[in-house]
Amino acid sequence: MARILVVDDEEGIRSFLAEALEGAGHQVTQAADGLAGLDALSRHAFDLVLTDLKMPGLDGMSLLKHVRAEQPDVEVIVLTAYATVQTAVDAMRLGAHNYLQKPIGSPAELRMVVARALERRALLALKTRTQRQEESAPLLTYGAPAMRPVTEALAKVARTHATVLLLGESGTGKELAARALHRLSGRPGPFVAVNCAALSPSILESELFGHEKGAFTGANTQRRGRVELADGGTFFLDEIGELKSELQVKLLRLLQERTFERVGGNRTIEVDVRWVAATNADLVEMIRDGAFREDLYHRLAVFPLRLPPLRERREDIAPLARHLLAQIAAEMGRPPLTLSDAALRLLERGHWPGNVRQLRNVLERGAILTEGGVLDLDALPAPEAPDLDTSAPLRLDEVERQTIAAALAETEGNRRRAAERLGIPLRTFYVKLKRYALS
Repeated sequence: MARILVVDDEEGIRSFLAEALEGAGHQVTQAADGLAGLDALSRHAFDLVLTDLKMPGLDGMSLLKHVRAEQPDVEVIVLTAYATVQTAVDAMRLGAHNYLQKPIGSPAELRMVVARALERRALLALKTRTQRQEESAPLLTYGAPAMRPVTEALAKVARTHATVLLLGESGTGKELAARALHRLSGRPGPFVAVNCAALSPSILESELFGHEKGAFTGANTQRRGRVELADGGTFFLDEIGELKSELQVKLLRLLQERTFERVGGNRTIEVDVRWVAATNADLVEMIRDGAFREDLYHRLAVFPLRLPPLRERREDIAPLARHLLAQIAAEMGRPPLTLSDAALRLLERGHWPGNVRQLRNVLERGAILTEGGVLDLDALPAPEAPDLDTSAPLRLDEVERQTIAAALAETEGNRRRAAERLGIPLRTFYVKLKRYALS
């Protein structure tokens, strides 16, 4: 349902337009002329404006200019009984989505044009949200050696149309990787994401494929699904392991044939979409248990790519924490916050089973507890696990690196005391600091 403003000085036409649009489930406000339309725009937010061109006082062109200047995200459709090519060109140049000549052929024609305008608005809003998210999001990596194979692989696969399956623990940045892949691919369409765990199967099916009018209770208008909106772009299926079996079948067909039908429809729609899926589940184990289709897995895992957890790329922790803290301070409306050296060392020692998501939560809690401009140790919890974590196998050099980092943290960065605590000569200690890029 959309909020629509209808502006026309003829009461009979206004009533016809309002009735036709309300019959499609939209919320309609009527205005008898351009000035009344301006007043309505100043008091309420609308998704679309349907305005006559020839009106006393403020005409439709002037109203269109105002909408474009003040509310550029609102779609405008122009109506006129004085149709000329030049008038149409002028209206479109000023930003009208479409141009209809009165008398309108039928309510169905009006609803179709309005539906297309609202779909365009939804797509533009999606692109804007995506751009804002990318601008405020942290980088995929700040130079950690463990991430180099990931970035190199993303750059290579981006030049192809291969389906990518991103694997890794929760919070490792799989959506960031998917967005980076989309940017590197140069595809002109949008990046569209759906979390398979966040919606029930019936709602998820409608979100993915869209629906026809009357397909189910409450389906008052035709609706394009997100797959259709992603045409020419990249579609990201997050938490693919949560997809129910009935939808796995439909997704498999979509991946194989690149076609689908809307819920309640029989028209086959073809799309050009780059597929990226992500999961923190063991899909192979799920296949053994009968919870995931093997044929769908092989369609998704054309190019599997594992993202390492934060504890395997500790070089990213400090710059990532600074970025997240700056973001948190801005969201709270506070001056910029900085991390003390001791706080940074504590964060770098953490095991972070929840990865970036957990790090952000810890920093947000610390920001709430911090009254000044520096977030220090007293605002942070102790690391959840010791550096020498035994829940996963570690290489000998990683054990040594973590031991040195822990000694540095315990001596507050005093290298001589840290070397004495470890029982090694200071010169050897400096060599190891350089080898493991520790400071």
